Amino acid sequence: MAFVRGFLVFLAFVGSASAADDSIVVTGERRASPLAEAPASITAISAGELAFIDADHIAEALSRAPGVNLHRGSGAEHLTAIRSPVLTGGAGAGSFLFLENGVPLRSAGFANINGLFDAHHELAERIEVVRGPSGALYGANAIHGVVNVITPAPSETLSLFGEVFGDTEDRYKWKGSVSNAIGGHRFYAGASAVSESGYRDDAGLDQQKLNLRHVMSLGDTEIDTVFSFDNLEQETAGFIFGRDDLFDRNRRRTNDFPQARRDAKSARLQSTITTDAGENGSIRLTPYARWNDMEFVQHFLPGNALEENGHWSVGLQSAYYYDADRFSLIAGVDAEYTEGWLTEFQAEPTVFSFTQGLHYDYEVKAINASGFVQGEYSLTPETVISVGARIDGAVYDYNNRTDSGPDGRFLRPDDQVDRFVTASPKVSIRQEISSSANAYVSYARGARPPQTTDLYRLQSGQTDNAARPEIIDAFEIGTRLTLSDTVNLNLAGFWMEKRNFFFRDADGLNVNNGETRHAGVEADVVLTLHETIMLQSAVTYAAHTYQFDRLTGNAAETISSGDDVDTAPRVIANTRLTWRPVRRLAVEAEWRSVGSYFIDAANVRSYEGFDILNLRAEATLTDGLSAFLTLRNATDALYAERADFAFGRERFFPGETRTLGFGLRYRN
Repeated sequence: MAFVRGFLVFLAFVGSASAADDSIVVTGERRASPLAEAPASITAISAGELAFIDADHIAEALSRAPGVNLHRGSGAEHLTAIRSPVLTGGAGAGSFLFLENGVPLRSAGFANINGLFDAHHELAERIEVVRGPSGALYGANAIHGVVNVITPAPSETLSLFGEVFGDTEDRYKWKGSVSNAIGGHRFYAGASAVSESGYRDDAGLDQQKLNLRHVMSLGDTEIDTVFSFDNLEQETAGFIFGRDDLFDRNRRRTNDFPQARRDAKSARLQSTITTDAGENGSIRLTPYARWNDMEFVQHFLPGNALEENGHWSVGLQSAYYYDADRFSLIAGVDAEYTEGWLTEFQAEPTVFSFTQGLHYDYEVKAINASGFVQGEYSLTPETVISVGARIDGAVYDYNNRTDSGPDGRFLRPDDQVDRFVTASPKVSIRQEISSSANAYVSYARGARPPQTTDLYRLQSGQTDNAARPEIIDAFEIGTRLTLSDTVNLNLAGFWMEKRNFFFRDADGLNVNNGETRHAGVEADVVLTLHETIMLQSAVTYAAHTYQFDRLTGNAAETISSGDDVDTAPRVIANTRLTWRPVRRLAVEAEWRSVGSYFIDAANVRSYEGFDILNLRAEATLTDGLSAFLTLRNATDALYAERADFAFGRERFFPGETRTLGFGLRYRN
């Protein structure tokens, strides 16, 4: 297995990877711009590739980007890593910025650790992933990376799409859309739904999503309005315990938490207004509103408390663009007002310090305001320098709606107002080496204020351990080149230092002064072996280490500087071999590899990682109708999507075994 992973790394570095690219992306500059000119690591997963993957979970699509490792949980749940360990708790909720059409899915201080289940990836036109800090343009939560799900734009003529799918795990999906233009108006309506009984006992899922879009032009002004809605109802399976259960084909399907569930709803409305502003300028204004509501049983903690939370927001993104021969400028102001709430109630009798009754009941009113500017200047036709900065301000007005003070494990602070100001600069230089090669170097700082749960969902004894804004400083060097007509390469190396890392240690206590280091290399590969055969590979080697010491009551979980952060595999890879022998047939073999990683902070216990093989095929039956097959985990490997160690036991989320699926797709 080590040889296999080593070969994948060797393959990436000696001659295969995706590079000189004429793709257009919007996430790099908050507008359409060529991917090849971005002085950053950005992966764009196209509509065609997304349709071919036909992902049951967005993790399947994002695993094709270097440096990205999503742990798929029960149902629609996930934990995320982008140039980072797989982060949990407040760190997992606030270290990544999840967007749909450029607008955050959640308000900055109210992020959700499973935030991508709101996004309509099932019908996405494209998914863009920015790896590394993006605070200069996006601000809070863009610490380790950004995921932007782009929904389809309306077509100029009548367009119909429909798809049905079922597999051997009793999973059924359908999705469809219609789009057309009438006069100066273009319309799009798309919907998707999934129903599954679940790989494990009492772990069913039902989810429906709707996306509506309208675009109209009024002279030099375009108005693009999008409405999105998501409804999720799922039973939730928790961890299984011990390797015997992980490798037992029957026991790995059991669920010790049949009472667990998650119900969530969200709605979002945005309207982007773009207009000319002089000969070389343009203005974009995006007013938006969002609402979400969720309740779930905390099956992972003693007491099985029920949490209910939600928030609504109204906001405005604005940007002014100026483009001259050698100079371009982006500047703007973003502002948002949010009202959020959270309650937690334990109906079951007291267990240890988890007391029966009300744990938390509070609301928070938040104001976020930011200003940013980024300029780009061509020193020569081949050399371009870019400098940008953003200032973010956040004010949280917290109101405790129950008794203040400690209650067993839980501490409810008095009413208070908290203010945070953070700065996010970025500098980069891009050099055109030849018509088929360029290189760049960059420095960027990412900063985020604490999540509201970090500040107000406290534990007894934590009053002097308040969360502070996290800061990450990142250096990157990268190159994009075409080595021949058959070989393209994207290669990047990064070094990042993070401080004020807020997380929960093995004693269950909040840590506000953690320091970590993240350093690695990434390669993205496209190699045309034959006019009908293509090899692609996304490979990452990275070390994520603690840079501080912390003694815990559980000596086996003591943190030592230089140790690997738990749940941080050094090697991850996704390699695909695609064969298109004729125009109407495509066949793909996908090999996903996750290396070994430590599952405890002291680096004593580890999980060996996994390799799985997925097979896909699609055949065009008529001009509009196609059939497709998927065989996921073709070798029927027994593996864990997530391995963990807590409360003295190894814990696992088992991955699905071999699953055969069949679908029909129509598009006019």
